[in-house]
Amino acid sequence: MNGLAGTLDAELLAAAGAQEIPATLDAFLAQVERRAFRVAELNLRNREDALDAVQDAMLRLVGHYRDKPATEWAPLFWGILRRRIVDLQRRRKVRSIVVGWLGGGRDDEGDELPSWDPADHGPGPQDRVQDAQSWHDLSAALRGLPQRQREAFTLRMLEELDVAETAQAMGCSEGSVKTHLSRAMQRLREQLEDWR
Repeated sequence: MNGLAGTLDAELLAAAGAQEIPATLDAFLAQVERRAFRVAELNLRNREDALDAVQDAMLRLVGHYRDKPATEWAPLFWGILRRRIVDLQRRRKVRSIVVGWLGGGRDDEGDELPSWDPADHGPGPQDRVQDAQSWHDLSAALRGLPQRQREAFTLRMLEELDVAETAQAMGCSEGSVKTHLSRAMQRLREQLEDWR
């Protein structure tokens, strides 16, 4: 294999065997912080909202699940983060609808009112990725996926959770995880055909 798909597959397979369970909750949070931010920013498309979502997820994990075994931290954390991201997306949508109702979506001069969706401030952590173009293309393709497919892909392939952990984090069955992941992989293969 060559291109982005081959690189991702090789990296994921190599990392899957090397993943260790951190000894402390602080070590776990330090280990997952950067990846969590990338996932949140990818879904929320706003740096500040992504930072807030990750911080909230970390605080909730520490506050409510500190006494859980280390093997449960990853699915608990990713489930908390996923729910926080969904909450922020819902709030954003509700604000947009309310603004539309209150002002009819237009000001007195007939110009469209600004959307509550924050502006895309460009790449953040993607700058650290060697191949910025491939990361950009992958990010765009992931944003085009339905939410559940995107969640299954990021948790299974990027965060390397197993099927059971992913199902727990997503709040669905293992079969649903497999179905969402299969559909996501198929759509990504079609969209990223040029990288093969």
